[in-house]
Amino acid sequence: MAVDSVLSSPLGPPACEKDAKALQFIEEMTRNADAVQERVLDEILTRNSQTEYLKRFKLDGAGNRETFKSKIPVVTYEDLQPEIQRIVNGDRSPILSAHPITEFLTSSGTSAGERKLMPTIKEELDRRQLLYSLLMPVMNLYVPGLDKGKGLYFLFIKSETKTPGGLLARPVLTSYYKSEHFKSRPHDPYNIYTSPNEAILCADSFQSMYTQMLCGLYEREQVLRLGAVFASGLVRAIRFLQLHWSQLTHDIRTGTLNKQITDTSVCERMGKIMRPSPDLAHFVANECCKENWEGIITRIWPKTKYLDVIVTGAMAQYIPTLDYYSGGLPKACTMYAASECYFGLNLNPMCKPSEVSYTIMPNMGYFEFLPHDPTATSSPTNLVDLVDVEVGKEYELVITTYAGLYRYRVGDILRVTGFHNSAPQFHFVRRKNVLLSIDSDKTDEAELQRAVENASKLLREFNTSVVEYTSYADTKTIPGHYVIYWELLMKDLNNSPSDEVLNKCCLAMEESLNTVYRQGRVACNSIGPLEIRVVKNGTFEELMDYAISRGASINQYKVPRCVNFAPILELLDSRVMSRHFSPSLPQWTPGRRR
Repeated sequence: MAVDSVLSSPLGPPACEKDAKALQFIEEMTRNADAVQERVLDEILTRNSQTEYLKRFKLDGAGNRETFKSKIPVVTYEDLQPEIQRIVNGDRSPILSAHPITEFLTSSGTSAGERKLMPTIKEELDRRQLLYSLLMPVMNLYVPGLDKGKGLYFLFIKSETKTPGGLLARPVLTSYYKSEHFKSRPHDPYNIYTSPNEAILCADSFQSMYTQMLCGLYEREQVLRLGAVFASGLVRAIRFLQLHWSQLTHDIRTGTLNKQITDTSVCERMGKIMRPSPDLAHFVANECCKENWEGIITRIWPKTKYLDVIVTGAMAQYIPTLDYYSGGLPKACTMYAASECYFGLNLNPMCKPSEVSYTIMPNMGYFEFLPHDPTATSSPTNLVDLVDVEVGKEYELVITTYAGLYRYRVGDILRVTGFHNSAPQFHFVRRKNVLLSIDSDKTDEAELQRAVENASKLLREFNTSVVEYTSYADTKTIPGHYVIYWELLMKDLNNSPSDEVLNKCCLAMEESLNTVYRQGRVACNSIGPLEIRVVKNGTFEELMDYAISRGASINQYKVPRCVNFAPILELLDSRVMSRHFSPSLPQWTPGRRR
């Protein structure tokens, strides 16, 4: 029941008093965006004034923008690595932050093949929790009755390590799910999950997925929304059901738990949930045994109102698959966040994926924007403040955080689509320099080049070399996988590389890719085996001819290192002579950062 008009919000009538306060907070922050930004910057600089990093630039305690911008340089992760490495090794002096660094958040971005380690402080959990608390009040404006059912969310933790200095290093969501903010969250009728904490917090990805799916099937009539963090995760969950429905329905029919589930806390919790339900087992089996899985989500979970997944950026490639499985259900992208900082939320979450825009919340950190022009010959030097960005223009996000990042280039390219009050709204365009991505992996051109070079070493004894190559992320398979097109020059046709050698080339490429990719292959099963497709000689000349026919300059043409335009993929695939896959998993261990 909507609250009275006294508590109404310009965003719409709130569903309850708690929602009204959240919406009012959004309005206050966005109406006063510039003043909030000034306050945030002053707080960050004042509290961290005695840190080694800020003292180096002689701010002398000044917290104003002009001094800050004139003295503090814009930096990348590589610029900060020496300071971060000292903290990693155990230096507890105030290097970047006056507040103690409590852990490192591992970014899915890469740096020379390593995860980036983002220092964070205890209070950042409160800031993240605040943004989470705003999501459902906004969603309730668009989808009524979400307190009458549950959410089936496939949430997972990933491996964590300890730095030489004894601090935990783990992904930001693992940090959040393991925190008391999540584990001891207060009851909220608008935010009840079918998955018990024990299943979410199980480190074994199979056991976690299996029991979360089992709980979702038991409560199929209660589910009003399905979700995962990324679209790839939800697609993977449906594929998991496709592979394991027979065992799942056996468990439901008999009320007994699969013997592969051995985690003690999960078994104890599932013991309170499991019950024999032959009718439910028959229904699920009857739906899953059909060859056609179109609309399977709404067939099994008939009350589902929307899918809660990120489908912007690289995740847009999963939209057709999700449409197929869900019968075209709306896909809500609710928030924009990264390991470095949580940024903002989508105030129109039921819009089309192509129209998603995120409103930056000015209290989360201090934000600046570097104008982005891919045709420019030199980098711009003048950064723009949050409220001064221009609609239609693209910018690279630069942040200053409470945890000790100052004028840090995140690497996200954003386009301004409008404003909510005085706070700008951004469409996420892409990660800067990222070529390939299936899940949370990000492979850039330099890394792909190194991988090709390392793999091609295996061809030398056959007097064979890679003449040209390109790539694309194939998400038609589940899980998705990298496809690399190779055109080879074989100087001795009587000694050409065998299928076995080319398969080993696939594995050599995987061994050369970053740890996030290899974790996805080995531990998360979120990425399939890398594939090399060998194409006929002259294929890349045909590719150039096609590009020139479409207006490209012959003098400036370069082979694209990643392609996704359907006609080009069709041309490449029509010239494929052989296909090869990685024969085994690349090496990866939780403690290995390279």
